[in-house]
Amino acid sequence: MAAAAVAASGCGVCPVSWSSSAVKRRAGESDGAGIDRLSLGSRGSRIREGRVRCDRLLRPRFTHLLARRTMGSGSVLRAMSSSAAPQVELESRRSEVSDAISQSLSNCLTETQLDETVKGIGKKIRGKVRDIYDAGDHLVLVTTDRQSAFDRVLASVPFKGQVLNETSSWWFDNSQHITANAVVSIPDPNVTIARKCSVFPVEFVGLVKNQRLDENILTPTTKAEDHDMPISGKEIVEQGLMSREDYDEVSRRALALFAFGQEVARKHGLLLVDTKYEFGKTSDGTIVLLDEVHTPDSSRYWVAASYEERQRCGLEPQNIDKEFLRLWFKDNCNPYEDKILPDAPAELVSELSWRYILLFETITGKKIELPNTQEPIHDRITRNVERALQELQQ
Repeated sequence: MAAAAVAASGCGVCPVSWSSSAVKRRAGESDGAGIDRLSLGSRGSRIREGRVRCDRLLRPRFTHLLARRTMGSGSVLRAMSSSAAPQVELESRRSEVSDAISQSLSNCLTETQLDETVKGIGKKIRGKVRDIYDAGDHLVLVTTDRQSAFDRVLASVPFKGQVLNETSSWWFDNSQHITANAVVSIPDPNVTIARKCSVFPVEFVGLVKNQRLDENILTPTTKAEDHDMPISGKEIVEQGLMSREDYDEVSRRALALFAFGQEVARKHGLLLVDTKYEFGKTSDGTIVLLDEVHTPDSSRYWVAASYEERQRCGLEPQNIDKEFLRLWFKDNCNPYEDKILPDAPAELVSELSWRYILLFETITGKKIELPNTQEPIHDRITRNVERALQELQQ
């Protein structure tokens, strides 16, 4: 969700993001900007086991240092299973899921035009992955299959949008004992309808890498156009970015959510090492969790069984991420400057799709429902959103 576009749309949404981390950076390692982070726009709230950053920049952005070494999903699955067996027999379904992925390579959800197909909703606000539509008191958030890096779209990944949306839905449902959220309904595998909220203009981003901290921490910084500036909770309050009461409460919830996410991940042989959250307030003043929760786009997961040994050997942790696709582009073009990029190899796109599904089924213990690939996704979404909005008006 692009903070600048949303703020300009008059939807009552301002940028915010919270983040933390539990891993320490090794001396001399950085992403070129002096930090190891994942920042989803200026409104994403991300928590990694580490530091927090306050962001008032209205320019959407997504950066993340990822592991330099990758591995096949089969070996990742075996490593995960050696620690805590996934609740779903994933490998036995590899052929079925791979066939569905192959058939969907040409039927991905890359763009949406619900403002043309659904009556009563506003113009599209296009984020890097999500398309957002104003629907009166609500927002319609469509999670697409777009895969972005280097500030541009690299490919469309089958089922990615569904995985992200349904992963967040699972976490929203299972974290209500920690915080309320803005979700109204999930009318489609790719769609969330949420209440409009005013988002806190604060971002929390972790800086640390690879070595565990004794405890999860939040360390705020402000976000300027060209550099980050540390900021304390006291300064956040003094500058009017948040009230002391709101700052303390959102900090407490962010840490509690992250601890809960780590607990769930450990049960399935994974380490949740960083993530981002967004919080806001509804019109009645209720603090709610927004956007996405513990998805493979907003978080990093490492394989727990091999973590200690790889640390001793000075190797990057085994992970489930998109870095292998990113590295392919760096090896085959200049993704920062080339006007036209080569098409991503189908086998790499398919592998990334499988990894997203692997993580979803491992964490949730649910079998992903593969949609009918014969029906255009946009047609299905239009039908489901129309029905959901009609029900809200009744």
